[in-house]
Amino acid sequence: MKVERDLHMSHGDDETSYATNSRLQEKSILKTKPVLHKAVEAAHASLTPTGTMVLADLGCSSGPNTLLVVSEVLGAIADCREELGGQQEPVHVQFFLNDLPGNDFNLVFQSLELFKNLTANEKGEAMPPYYIAGLPGSFYTRLFPDRCVHIFHSSYCLMWRSKVPEELSRGTVENEGNMYIWETTPPSVVKLHRKQFQDDFSLFLRLRHNELVLSGQMVLTFLGRKNKDVLHGEVSYVWGLLAQAIQSLVQEGRVEKGKLDSFNLPFYAPSIDEVREVIQQSELFDINHIQLFESNWDPHDDLDGDLVLDSVQSGVNVARSIRAVVEPLIAHHFGGHILDDLFEMFAQNVAKHLQKVKTKYPVIVLSLKARRAPKHPANHSCYS
Repeated sequence: MKVERDLHMSHGDDETSYATNSRLQEKSILKTKPVLHKAVEAAHASLTPTGTMVLADLGCSSGPNTLLVVSEVLGAIADCREELGGQQEPVHVQFFLNDLPGNDFNLVFQSLELFKNLTANEKGEAMPPYYIAGLPGSFYTRLFPDRCVHIFHSSYCLMWRSKVPEELSRGTVENEGNMYIWETTPPSVVKLHRKQFQDDFSLFLRLRHNELVLSGQMVLTFLGRKNKDVLHGEVSYVWGLLAQAIQSLVQEGRVEKGKLDSFNLPFYAPSIDEVREVIQQSELFDINHIQLFESNWDPHDDLDGDLVLDSVQSGVNVARSIRAVVEPLIAHHFGGHILDDLFEMFAQNVAKHLQKVKTKYPVIVLSLKARRAPKHPANHSCYS
């Protein structure tokens, strides 16, 4: 598996696409709206009167959520200007939409004209001038020159790793019958996944700190873990049930056992303590806000509490949302011919699980402020 090539959401806008099955991620963006607005207010207050605000959405994907983030930021900037009496010149806003090269950028660009018409009608003269550009590349690499960006935003991305740990990808260590950490996962595999998270997140913080202006802001939302026992992390249940569906295909002789044993997700859902530890060790950011909230597995289940009204339909909904995310990885490794049957089995597994217990995704939302200027500052910034 080559993450930069193989990891992307399902393309298009048909019934199995990410654009059609990303309500879970939409709910998270709306839930974290106040945190994003505070970051925008702080960045806006630091601008010079004729300055340009530069924002990057890392892991933007495609579909309606991509431009939902843009809309929320523009609305927050319009609110800032109105609070100041609307007399000063409007801030110009430059958006960079970043994702891996396999992302469906075409769908994003095709949506821009409609988006511009809608925002113009909704915001009118309060809408700041804005410009949108695509930026392919891994956010585990440098993306911008020094001191260019005022705000980084990322939603539902930072649980994905830059790669599968080397020992797992080479097969020198095996996680037999699993695709992620689960009850039978050896301690050595857990250690590899945790180390990969620590290395990746530490690198991410260093890269973004170099690219942020002084006191620049980051708002990051990603799947985490509420249970301190990593073998029983809440997200582990999802991948465990999907692995069980593949095991059923192995038993039917439709998938080779070695194929499953060699399939490892480049993924780690950390606890809040693990996230905080890496940030503190970096000494690069102050934590403005850190919180864990929960979201139902079924993206169409908006009920609080432990009641699942229709476990069968919820199983189907969960399977669709997961398929939209991992279908390209599954198809590349196992072949596309198993997809329909695999996710039908997975839906049944989820339904049986939800009959016993209503499980929720733990979601970490994090707001950071760049702590200090670099030891060796660049000669100039790319934007004033």
